[in-house]
Amino acid sequence: MSNAPSDQPQRGRFHLVDLFAGPGGLDLAAEILDIPSIGIEWDDDAVATRLAARLKTEPGDVRLFGPGNLGFEECNVLSGGPPCQTFSIAGSGSGRKALDLVTGFIHRMHAWYEREKAGERGENWEDIQRELDKLDDERTGLVLQPLRWIFEAMLRPRHGGTAPEPFEVIVLEQVPAVIEVWHEYEKVLRKVGYKTYAKVFHTEQYGVPQTRRRAVLVARHDDFPKDFLSPTHQQYRKGVAPAEALFGGRAAWVSMSDALNDVYRHVGVKQADRRAKRFCVVSNYGSGGDPKARGRRESNEPSATVTGKWKRNRIVSADARETEMERLSNEEAGVFQSFPYRYPWRGNDQAQQIGNAVPPRFGVHVLSAALQLDPPGDDVWEKLLRWKPRQTETQDLDNDQSA
Repeated sequence: MSNAPSDQPQRGRFHLVDLFAGPGGLDLAAEILDIPSIGIEWDDDAVATRLAARLKTEPGDVRLFGPGNLGFEECNVLSGGPPCQTFSIAGSGSGRKALDLVTGFIHRMHAWYEREKAGERGENWEDIQRELDKLDDERTGLVLQPLRWIFEAMLRPRHGGTAPEPFEVIVLEQVPAVIEVWHEYEKVLRKVGYKTYAKVFHTEQYGVPQTRRRAVLVARHDDFPKDFLSPTHQQYRKGVAPAEALFGGRAAWVSMSDALNDVYRHVGVKQADRRAKRFCVVSNYGSGGDPKARGRRESNEPSATVTGKWKRNRIVSADARETEMERLSNEEAGVFQSFPYRYPWRGNDQAQQIGNAVPPRFGVHVLSAALQLDPPGDDVWEKLLRWKPRQTETQDLDNDQSA
């Protein structure tokens, strides 16, 4: 029997609440790290996927909940990935135009917190929420909900408690355009006692077989080490082989074929379901500003960013003929997002769920660093690769009776 991880007592004291939890990328990362979590999600299809994956879920609108609600009283880690469509380059851009407006709301929320703390009267949260509800796209205002949760935890006792219990650690994740919002978050979080770290990360530098950039904000009460969340893999550069770019002892980035072959070796995928030949993914999107110049990635490279429209991408053989091949399956696209091959996608528009999700492997790295756990090793990645939904107590009883 192997010894327990040296940080087992440390991870045992954490309990995570995940706002806008989606189909479960960050919750799955928490499960792999043996950290209890509960996710709030309002999309019925994502909820169906979460329930099939046996992830603890509170269906509903984040705006209708707070840290004082029953079920969240033990949560001392707050995470969240608010809807990103209005901030995304691929979206309408209304969120980017509203960045100045959102910045103003952040500082009004801080002023609300300081007045509440001092027992003074003035603009309260309900006043602010009414104005947020008037924005052209309500999703833009949702990026402020984690800040409301943070301030409410600092102002009011949790369910059954006698004193406020601030979150020990905060982990927020969004598209790169939101880094400006996270920097404004940093300003007010530092004023109320948190140390913060915000940066745009490349997920292929953490073993995800996909080039995907994510803006991450981590806040906690301790200082951050200089090597906080250091990359474990090289950054992908078109036309540059990993060995040519080797530096700092980092591993080569992981290609699509590497990721699929790892699954084939370890998970027992039937031969008929395997993608045997080299292939090329031809993007539905233009490249370099030319809508006719479709982006291309061969299977010996990482996938391009998996968006909610990935099913529109063509798959052709990686040879001169470019023979049309079967398009990606949910399982394959999920693997490129670093989900287990048999993750139980459910409901409608599963492609959108996959494209919107946090890559679990990246989530493992972020949570391990944010919670000051040991760096994840091969045992953690093996656990993620072979993951299956946990059995419920009812299932365990049924299995015992049928044995």
